[in-house]
Amino acid sequence: MGQTLYHNGTILTMEDQKPCVGAVLTENGRILGTGDYETLKDMAQPGVQTADLQGNVMLPGFIDPHSHFTACASQTMEVDLSHAGDFGEIIQCIQVFIKEQKIPEGQWIQAAGYDHNSLREGTHPGRKVLDKASPRNPLIVKHQSGHMGAFNTMALNQLGVDAQTRSPQGGFIETEDGIPTGYMEERAFLEYQDKVPMPSPEAFLKAYGRAQELYASNGITTVQEGMLPAKLLPLYRMLEGSGLLKLDLVAYADIRESDAVAEAMKDYVKCYKNHIKLGGYKMFLDGSPQGRTAWMREPYEQVEGWDQPADYKGYGTLSDEEVLAGILKAETDKMQLLAHCNGDMACQQYLNQLEAAYRSLEEQKGNACYPGDIRPVMIHAQLLCQDQLPRVKELKVIPSFFLAHVYHWGDVHVRNFGIRRASHISPAGSALKEGIIFTLHQDSPVISPDMLETLWCAVNRETKGGMVLGREECLPVWEALKALTINGAYQYFEEDEKGSIVNGKVADFAILDRNPMSVEPEAIRDIRVLATIKEDRLIWKRQQGGVCGMTG
Repeated sequence: MGQTLYHNGTILTMEDQKPCVGAVLTENGRILGTGDYETLKDMAQPGVQTADLQGNVMLPGFIDPHSHFTACASQTMEVDLSHAGDFGEIIQCIQVFIKEQKIPEGQWIQAAGYDHNSLREGTHPGRKVLDKASPRNPLIVKHQSGHMGAFNTMALNQLGVDAQTRSPQGGFIETEDGIPTGYMEERAFLEYQDKVPMPSPEAFLKAYGRAQELYASNGITTVQEGMLPAKLLPLYRMLEGSGLLKLDLVAYADIRESDAVAEAMKDYVKCYKNHIKLGGYKMFLDGSPQGRTAWMREPYEQVEGWDQPADYKGYGTLSDEEVLAGILKAETDKMQLLAHCNGDMACQQYLNQLEAAYRSLEEQKGNACYPGDIRPVMIHAQLLCQDQLPRVKELKVIPSFFLAHVYHWGDVHVRNFGIRRASHISPAGSALKEGIIFTLHQDSPVISPDMLETLWCAVNRETKGGMVLGREECLPVWEALKALTINGAYQYFEEDEKGSIVNGKVADFAILDRNPMSVEPEAIRDIRVLATIKEDRLIWKRQQGGVCGMTG
């Protein structure tokens, strides 16, 4: 690959001691030197390739600390309901898709991206609505959160769901006069969603390519598969053998199938092979705050249209014993554990069981091992409360905040939780003051993997309605950028390899048209990614703009 000398721009290293340099010299995919242009030019080999940044900004490639790569790929093959404003538009979107794609009768159809909070009806579509949309094809529609959705009558019949079907622990199957309406939540929805036939491997491979392009277009060089069940292993073998992957992909096995996944991926455990790594295990402890299934210590606010008792607090999906067993397994296997926790009660359950696990391990080993060294991650941590932060720090938990929720659903959270609790959604400012390392993510495909939108949200905390939600939780730009780069590398145990521009690290870069550190805070989300570079190779470039002299 030879050497490349990047110069003539602003280069943010994300190193506190030396935040900005004038040039970067790379060799064979790694950073060889940083400093001023003339010094590095003298250091370079004859014929070094130069990359003129043309006055733009270079920083480390963004690191996605939580999303679902396969789900992002899958969504490119589904009906897009994200712009539907009512049930009629949902029906229309699905019918147009069937006609344009020439879907034969009997073939499954998947649709995704609706949000009941944005629908004029203010509720979820059931089988009666979906039967109008797709009377001759089994149909599943997925809520934007991914935690709930609905099936039409043909789908329910094929899945064997009828009046005798009971809701599983940690899930809910809605009924009317004893008959399933088609709407399901959490474990119930996820279990039946898993039974829906998948597209062909060939279609999935093309979809993986589209998903990778989406991530790369947002300056991301490391992505995540936030839940890898065993049924996806054939797709991963195909993906690994295709040579398609350019980004690094870190997968987390569904802890219920972790032994099977770890055995099948034994060559990938905690190390990359053809850009894929098995990073650890994943479990779900609760649901969605905008869907009112996140598990809370205090009841939700009463909202018109929701038939829930005054003491309703959402619900957990796992027992304490199941959470404890999962933590002990991760510790015993020395694998990182990601736990989905949105509500403060789910966060408390995770913290309580971490403490219980560490006490048990101390008793077994007869020596202090508290806390452990697997860097447990609390995914989302949206309703994590300030009184819980000292325990988060003590247990060395890494919260990965879904902070863009403040913009996308902040007004909904005010309605669901009241202004006091909603103002501290994703308490990144408080975590920073507490000295806690945290990351920021988009949970794609829930929303697009737009790191700059997340940066804007973290700095401004504005809702769609224009309210500043919890000004005291706003982050300085530099600290928010660290959460997208060096802190993400730390979460993956890769802080010596990625996340900052320093000698010896991998040459992963994102090129921006403006400097987030110098533009007005409100203008951050208008910054564009011009190019994405992985291991010194240009893997994505905006059609107009980018890096002069660089080729893929």
